[in-house]
Amino acid sequence: MLNYNELYELFRKEKYSENLQPIDKNFLNDLFLYLKQLRGEVSGESDLFADSMFQSKKQIENSIAIFKGLILRRKKKLLQLVFIAAETGIMKKDYENMFDFEKKIFDNLVKSFEEGDKEIFSILNGRQKYGEEVKNKMVIFNENIEQFVDMDGKIIGPFGKGELANLDVKVCDILISGGKAMLVDEK
Repeated sequence: MLNYNELYELFRKEKYSENLQPIDKNFLNDLFLYLKQLRGEVSGESDLFADSMFQSKKQIENSIAIFKGLILRRKKKLLQLVFIAAETGIMKKDYENMFDFEKKIFDNLVKSFEEGDKEIFSILNGRQKYGEEVKNKMVIFNENIEQFVDMDGKIIGPFGKGELANLDVKVCDILISGGKAMLVDEK
């Protein structure tokens, strides 16, 4: 089980290292159990052990502060990794040392950066004006599609496999999520 010295050592390693440090995947559960144990010591003691109770309370406060510092350092490193991945396309550095929730954050941020870069590219190439909402996207069909009604009630199609079409963004999203088409890369 986790103790104060181990928690402090994890923080110290994270603080003085450039890379994300590997932390046991059960760390958050172990921290919860450690804090629960400390809180039990505080609530279970009477006034006879006031010094001991004061020390336990202080240890809880310090442990929480160390944990917050540890997570803050990891967030800063995560943001730096997102920036590197967005600029270079290299995404796997320290990926194995991330918690599952950190991986989700990382992936979402990289995707957001990529979407922003595509929008900038589109504006610079004259396909879109700054501040203008994208109304249509170019898709390529993965399979033959019969006629269907779009969002405005217009009949469109049919489309053959491999055929390109410039369609409303909402229609594209439905076709892409259904696996019937894929977005044509703007780069």
